[in-house]
Amino acid sequence: MLKTIGQQLDDGRWFTESAERNKGPIVGELKRILPATGLVLEVASGTGQHVSYFAEALPNLVWQPSDADAAFRRSILAWVTHKRLGNVLAPIELDVCRPPWPIAQAEAVVCINMLHVAPWAATRALFAGADRILARDGVLFVYGPYRRFGGHTAPSNEAFDMQLRASDPDWGLRDIEAVVDLASEAGFALSEIIDMPANNLSVVFRKPSPQMP
Repeated sequence: MLKTIGQQLDDGRWFTESAERNKGPIVGELKRILPATGLVLEVASGTGQHVSYFAEALPNLVWQPSDADAAFRRSILAWVTHKRLGNVLAPIELDVCRPPWPIAQAEAVVCINMLHVAPWAATRALFAGADRILARDGVLFVYGPYRRFGGHTAPSNEAFDMQLRASDPDWGLRDIEAVVDLASEAGFALSEIIDMPANNLSVVFRKPSPQMP
């Protein structure tokens, strides 16, 4: 899969242009949304470009990268080694659809560009797993292209959606309203939806605090 999405550098790191383009806008939102300290789990970390960049920009947080693919985990480790990051833990094997997740607790969960390249069951599993490990007021941040108000937000997204579904009928851009409904069923409250470059959205969910008597 890696060969189809990017290039490998001499030291074993994999690199994709899309991750390089969107990491800056994403971290701008994460600086505003994430807690000042604590552990952040990144689900489906991919090449490792994102988590290594986020860890540099937010050094007071501890980052736990993860991926189901061993090749991606090797690339993540290579990025962390290359940047000599002390606030990134060794990547763990995590498949959202296989509970229990190999992590017991986190202050926040970040998931970038996964929902459209996974079955709908993976979206459901993401919310269920995040619910298990996040405390009250915990943040779940998801990013990617979505359908909105029953249609695509741009012709390029529609073409991308068709390409994905041709590759795998279980893939494709999700309706953001359906994602929000699923989150609500899992106990998450929608905090905000943020328009991002290249017709992407950042979507922020939180676990509500118990009501005070």
